[in-house]
Order: sequence, then structure tokens, then C-alpha cells
Amino acid sequence: MSVLLFTFIVLTGAFIAGLVGALTGLGGGVIIIPLLTLLLKVDIHYAIGASIISVIATSSGAAATYVKEGITNVRIGMFLEIATTVSAIVGAVVTIFVDPDYIAVIFGIVLVFSALMMLKKKNEHTDDKPADRLAVLLRLDGRYPANGEWKYYQVHHVAGGFLMMFVAGLISGLLGIGSGALKVIAMDNIMKIPFKVSTTTSNFMMGVTGAASAIVYFHRGQIDPGIAMPVALGVLSGSILGARLLIRVQTDKLKLFFAVVVLFLASQMIYNGLTDGL
Repeated sequence: MSVLLFTFIVLTGAFIAGLVGALTGLGGGVIIIPLLTLLLKVDIHYAIGASIISVIATSSGAAATYVKEGITNVRIGMFLEIATTVSAIVGAVVTIFVDPDYIAVIFGIVLVFSALMMLKKKNEHTDDKPADRLAVLLRLDGRYPANGEWKYYQVHHVAGGFLMMFVAGLISGLLGIGSGALKVIAMDNIMKIPFKVSTTTSNFMMGVTGAASAIVYFHRGQIDPGIAMPVALGVLSGSILGARLLIRVQTDKLKLFFAVVVLFLASQMIYNGLTDGL
């Protein structure tokens, strides 16, 4: 395969990954890693390194739009990033000691979980229950625009959400993905934050989490500029488009389609991991 064709395939795949990542809050790694490892036969550690760059690019492209629209809760994001950055570094360090086939199987399992979470019915939590004391202390409660008006929400179980973020960061550093599904679980299911706020705040956090683990991969020489550059360009443009679409369109049908695609990719990653096909 020529360098030009390789770059074109990576660039196109990265654009789709950025679009999916912005619309679902999962990050571009769910597409990037299967694309590089299964189709282009790139070593999984280099695929993870490139995926981390895609996570940073997705966050950079989408986060600015979400913050400008007033959807992202920046205070929650900055608080929870304390947990994700520490555990992401741990995950990135551990990766070198894990067999690539095991990484592929773990990645596939996480993809299955992410797809199921994508299909789960989302709740727009706007209850009037008293906020968590820690949420009040840190001023984490907020509001977001919906149907031309502001909707207010309370934040609950901050400690539980913070602990879940340690798991999300560990998976992010280990697999080079945004761990958006776990982050949304922490914010949507545990902390009872409205789904749109959870998704956009997850995108906001991914860049910092990815940058923390990227340092480790860069130090090991596992971020190849020839792969990372088209990944970054494609994902950035795709995430900007996805961020604009998320604000203006209903994405339920798109998420169903993406969930089917992710489940297919998950099955291929698990199969190749179990049969030593990577």
C-alpha cells in the first residue's frame, strides 16, 4: 500500500471517527483503533498512540462549541479531571506489560459496553431534590439551554462519580479511547446530570485525559507522526461538524446505526484477539 493511499484511508476514517465521537460522546478511538489494527495492520500500541491524538482532537474540536453554547459544565469537568488524569497515566504505563491480544479483547468488551450504553434510554435529570453537599461546596450545579429556555439541574453523589472517573481514566490510558461511556455513566447515572450536559462535559474532559496518557506513549516512541497527523486532521474536522449537528438535530437514529457499527467492530476485535489475529 502506498503512503498516499494509507494517508487517505486514515484521514477518511478519522473524519468519520470524529463525527461519531462528537455525536455520541464516546471519542474517536472506537473507530480509529479497529481501522488501524484490523484494516491497515498497524501495531496496536501505535494504534493506541494515534487514537489518543484523536481523543485530544475530538475534544478540541467539539468542546469549544459546547462551551460557547452553554451546555458544558466546566466546573464539573475540571473537578472530575483530577481523577481521570491520574488514572490515565497509570493505564498508559500498564499497557506495555499487557499482551496485545489481551488489549484487543478488553477493547472489544469495552466497545460492546459502549454500544449498549449508546442504546440506553437517556434521562434529562432536572429534579428538585437537594443537591449533594459537596456539589454545593464546589458550586457544581448548573443550567443548560433547551427549547429556547434555560433548564436548571442539581448534582448528586459527587464522591461516587469521582470514583467512577478513576475507572474511566484507567481504561482511557490503557486502550487509548475517550472512555466516554464510563464518564457518561458517572455523570448521568450516578451524579444525575442531564444527558446532554454529561455528553458535552465528557467531550470537554477527554482532551485533558488524553494529553496525560499521551505523554507516556510519546516517551515510548509509540506516537508515529505519519499516522497521528492524518488522524488529528480528520478527527478535528469531523468533531467540529458533529458538534454542530448535535445541537441542531435529533441523533437517536444515528446512534442506533453507530451502535450496530460499534458492535461489529467489537466482535472483530475480540475474535482477532482470541485467535492471535493482530
